[in-house]
Amino acid sequence: MAQPSADIPRRLPRGSHGLDRDVVEASQRTRLLEAIGRAVAERGYAGATIDDVVRRAGVSKATFYEHFADKQDCFLAAYEAASEELLARVQEAHAGDGDWRERTRAGIAAYLRWLAADPALARVYLVEVAAAGPVALERREALRDRYAELVRERRGSDLPFEIFHAVVAAVDDLVVRHIREHGAEKLPELEPVLVHLQTALLDGSGAES
Repeated sequence: MAQPSADIPRRLPRGSHGLDRDVVEASQRTRLLEAIGRAVAERGYAGATIDDVVRRAGVSKATFYEHFADKQDCFLAAYEAASEELLARVQEAHAGDGDWRERTRAGIAAYLRWLAADPALARVYLVEVAAAGPVALERREALRDRYAELVRERRGSDLPFEIFHAVVAAVDDLVVRHIREHGAEKLPELEPVLVHLQTALLDGSGAES
């Protein structure tokens, strides 16, 4: 999902190219992150191998191990990179001083459109992440906390933080279910459901009861 910086080449020229070592390493890492996502999309997390990753990235195994300790380390780095990009898109959509409900709608629309733009990788980072072990699940929970904090800031409410985390987790679960049943291409169809869920739960009613 993540797009490489314009000044980092996807493929290095053959032979003596005169590029700085930092540029070479950045290109290798970018290609490996893209490759692990594609490999897992095709074969599943359990079925994807380091051989699959290096073949897609066009690097050697030795180069792989210069960047990552193992498959899980590479996958988690790719997950973090994709998560940061998606969170940035949602934060941008949430920005402004408008009504929180409209900003909620804008953020949800941006979230769903970004995932639907690459259905295979949406499945990788929302569904296959569960197969990557307890560390990956911890990363997912930490990411949910960041979204929950964003929602709380946007709402401007003193509701307990756990409420916001629960809302984010509910959205996540609905998105994952939709991907499993219908594919990520149709995720934008969920927009009215997710908007209703967030606004209904965070309107503040009953907060003091």
